[in-house]
Amino acid sequence: MPEHTAAADFAALLRELKDRSGLSYGVLAKRLHMSTSTLHRYCNGDAVPADYAPVERLARLCKAHPEELVELHRRWVLADAVRGRKGAAAAETPPEEAGSGTGPGQAASGAAPPAEAASAGAPPAAPADADTGVGTAPARRRTRTAVLAGIAVAAGVAFAVGLPGGGSDGDGDGGRHRPVGAAGVTAEGTAPASSSPPSSAAASPSSPAKGTGPARTPAGSAPAGAPSGEGQKSGVPVTVRAEPYAWESPCSQRYLADKPASEMKPPPLEEGAAAWVAAHGAVSSGQQYLRLTVQGTGPETVVVDGLTVRVAGKRAPLAWNDYAMAYPGVGCGGGVQTRAFAVSLDSARPSLTPEPGNEDFPFKVSESDPEVYYLTASVSAYDVDWYLELKWSSGDRSGTLTVDDEGRPFRTSGNKGRPAYEFPIGGDGWVPEGTTKLE
Repeated sequence: MPEHTAAADFAALLRELKDRSGLSYGVLAKRLHMSTSTLHRYCNGDAVPADYAPVERLARLCKAHPEELVELHRRWVLADAVRGRKGAAAAETPPEEAGSGTGPGQAASGAAPPAEAASAGAPPAAPADADTGVGTAPARRRTRTAVLAGIAVAAGVAFAVGLPGGGSDGDGDGGRHRPVGAAGVTAEGTAPASSSPPSSAAASPSSPAKGTGPARTPAGSAPAGAPSGEGQKSGVPVTVRAEPYAWESPCSQRYLADKPASEMKPPPLEEGAAAWVAAHGAVSSGQQYLRLTVQGTGPETVVVDGLTVRVAGKRAPLAWNDYAMAYPGVGCGGGVQTRAFAVSLDSARPSLTPEPGNEDFPFKVSESDPEVYYLTASVSAYDVDWYLELKWSSGDRSGTLTVDDEGRPFRTSGNKGRPAYEFPIGGDGWVPEGTTKLE
C-alpha cells in the first residue's frame, strides 16, 4: 500500500473520531498527556505514532465503537509498516549514493566517532528527522545519516545477540533494557544458524513493522519480511508482533514486584508499562492481556489456522507485593474487542476459547489485511511460563511459528493473598489497597 494512502487513511479515521467527539485538540492533548502540535500531526497525517497505546486511548476518549477500534488498529499497522520500510531503505542507502561532490575529507568527517557509535542504540530515524545539522552541506548530512543508521542497526543486532534467551526478570539482568513488547518468532523445523536466542532476529532491518521479529528460515531462503517475488516461496509469508503489556483497562491491570512500596515508581500509562515492568522486575499479576498483530508479507492470502498455548513451567505463585495500575477514583472504560480469546493457565491443558460473540479460528491475513487478536490469560494457583504456537498455511505451504516475549516465555503469576497496593490521585506514594478515602 502506498505510504501516502496508508498514513492518510489512518489520519482520516482519527480526524473522524476527533470531530465526532466534539472535544478540541487542546482538551484531548491534555487528557492524553501529549502536546497539541503532536496530536495535530497525527490527525493531519504528517506523522504516525510509534506506539499504538496513545492511539487507542484517543479512540476510547472519543467513544469509538469496538468495530472502529479494530479498524483503527488495522490502519495503524499498515501505516507503521510503510514507515518501517522507509526507515530500512534509508539505512541501506550506500554513502556514495547519498549525494555528489563529497570529497575524502567530507567522507571522513561524516563517519561517527566511537563514542557516538556507542550511543546509537535507537532505530534509525527517517531522513527528514535526521537531517537537522546546522551549517552542514546536504550531501554530508545524508552521508552521515546513512552511516549512523548502519551503525545503529549493527549495534542493535550485536546487542540482541548477546542477550540471554530466558531466565527471570531480576534487576541484574542486562536484558531488561531491550524492547520487551516485541514477539520472538521461530519457524518450525528449521535449524538455528547459531546458539543465539530468537530475539536476535527481532533486530533485523527487514522486518516490515516496528517490533516485528521475522521467523528464522533455512540458509538461502528469504526472511519473513522479504518483498514478494524475492525468494518468498521458500520463506515464511506471515509476521507476528506480540504486545505482552497491553491493557484491557487500567482497572484490570496489576503487576507483582519483589520490592517494598517505598521503592516503587508511580503507575505508568499503558505505553510506559513495558519500561515500568522492566525497571521493577515485575510480573503480570492474576491475568495478562496480550495483543497479537498478524500480517502477511505479500499480497497472497495466508490462513491462520489456530493458536496453541504451551506451558514452559509452573511453580507456586510469587510471594511478592501486588500493585494495581489504576488510580482510585478514576473511571475505567473498556469495550469488548472483536477477535477476543481467553485462557486459564491453571488448567492442566490450557487452550484458547473465543469470548462470547467472537468467532473462532481460522482467519485470513495478507499484507494489506492484518488481523489483531486479544488474549486474556488468567491464573490464580501458579506462577506460569508460557508461549504460543501459531499455525499457518498458504497454498501448498504450511508451518508453525513460536510467539513469545523476545526469546523468553510470557510470565503470569497468581496473586491471591498477596499484599495489595494502590496509588492515590495527588498522593506521593503507594498505600495499602482499600485505605484511600474518595472525596
